[in-house]
Amino acid sequence: VQLQASGGGLVQAGASLRLSCAASGRTFSGYQMAWFRQAPGKEREFVSRITWSGDSTVYADSVKGRLTISRDNTKNTMYLQINSLRPEDTANYYCAASSPQRQRIGIMSLPSGYDYWGQGTLVTVSS
Repeated sequence: VQLQASGGGLVQAGASLRLSCAASGRTFSGYQMAWFRQAPGKEREFVSRITWSGDSTVYADSVKGRLTISRDNTKNTMYLQINSLRPEDTANYYCAASSPQRQRIGIMSLPSGYDYWGQGTLVTVSS
């Protein structure tokens, strides 16, 4: 299983970016997917997650209202639209996938809830 994140870059505060995560290597039926981010010197933190069907999404309080997570299962791709970027959004953004066997109540906003990880895409926001 491979996850390939892309779409990061250097932008000014207030700009928007759309991150993508392309999955390959197997069928992803039933897989929940998520975005995490890690700023320099900080721990990896949860950003957002989405169920297989896309009918349920969860966002971290720090990003609510500015981010939209979505997925296109026909393309095995997940997206994260980030609007009104702030300098504090600067981080490596990682996509992750959780198999049906891995999923447990209470851990789906934690890194331990996910089997597979992408390599990260760097978002840098200048003030």
